Amino acid sequence: MRIKFAEMGVNQAAMKKSVSKNEMAPRFGIGEWYGQSFLRLDRTKRRRLAEIAMGPDHPIEMQCPFLSRPDKPRRCWKKGGVCSLRLYKQTGHGSSAEAVSGQEGDLRVVCPSRFDQAETIYHSVGSALVGTSQPRIVKEVRFLQRPQPIGTGQMGNNPVAEESDEARSGVREDVGNIDCVLVHPDVPPMRWCALEIQAVYFSGEKMRLLFEHIRNFAGSGLPFPDRVRRPDYRSSGPKRLMPQLQIKVPTLRRWGKKMAVVVDAAFFRNLGSMRTVSDLSNADIAWFVASFDETRDPIRLMMGSPYNVTLEGAVEGLTGGQPVSLMEFEAKITEKLGNDGEVTARRGGAESATGPIQVLPDE
Repeated sequence: MRIKFAEMGVNQAAMKKSVSKNEMAPRFGIGEWYGQSFLRLDRTKRRRLAEIAMGPDHPIEMQCPFLSRPDKPRRCWKKGGVCSLRLYKQTGHGSSAEAVSGQEGDLRVVCPSRFDQAETIYHSVGSALVGTSQPRIVKEVRFLQRPQPIGTGQMGNNPVAEESDEARSGVREDVGNIDCVLVHPDVPPMRWCALEIQAVYFSGEKMRLLFEHIRNFAGSGLPFPDRVRRPDYRSSGPKRLMPQLQIKVPTLRRWGKKMAVVVDAAFFRNLGSMRTVSDLSNADIAWFVASFDETRDPIRLMMGSPYNVTLEGAVEGLTGGQPVSLMEFEAKITEKLGNDGEVTARRGGAESATGPIQVLPDE
């Protein structure tokens, strides 16, 4: 079965058309801040958190509610303390805002620790892939190690180079981790799966400017975000997550192990179409999609059933696009060249223009 997540995403064109001339287009702002819903913070609390976020270090009392456990508190590690983003639209008061409703208003997780709430993801992944809802959790497991460079060690009786202490001991430098390994506690031989957690990066102006805007906001209601920022799914998916899967999954497949990937619902909807497989035994990767129950305080993370795909299907979805035609591609080259050069395009190929080589700026 082929599922088309992109069709479920935010329709930016339709959203722009729905905005009147006197209104700004919706903007992304803070969804959760230090584990608290931004919608539920009063002005005094918002200003206090803004001051903390702009400070050099988080006070000891600023604990991460998602990483902390009753017997083991953990301080927030993320600079600025923003857990997630959400989309806001202007209200009739101009500088005030309200959250966009529906799928467009879903939380976008920007801190991976947000997924640790109540260990829900580990229960879901463990049940589906390992056979227990209470797996043992091993984080940051070294998976790749750098091979010894050519020229170290000895060949016959002729030393090529002096060996390092690591080379003599047989230890090699680690260069890659798996985010998490879930292990069944009671089944020999060891039954386990790998788990990668992917939050979304954002692009746009630095968050400190937003913190200052929130601190100085004197209007009623929620402050409308000061500048344009947006989730950067291109950097988070094809540029970051896809290489991780392409490097790790082939080895896991040879070992007979599965890879679980956890993302939020908005991230998942921004993927291209992927062909799912009916049975886990035919899959390399199981996608687990987190959603959020905002009727609860604090907001609660929820997990649905996994989507099972092959590595090739995952790469197809993460790529999320079709190549343009040769004619369209060469038209884009011509557009970038402008009056600075010429492109002689012919059916079946293109000749480069003569003249000095120029470095052209990106759009």
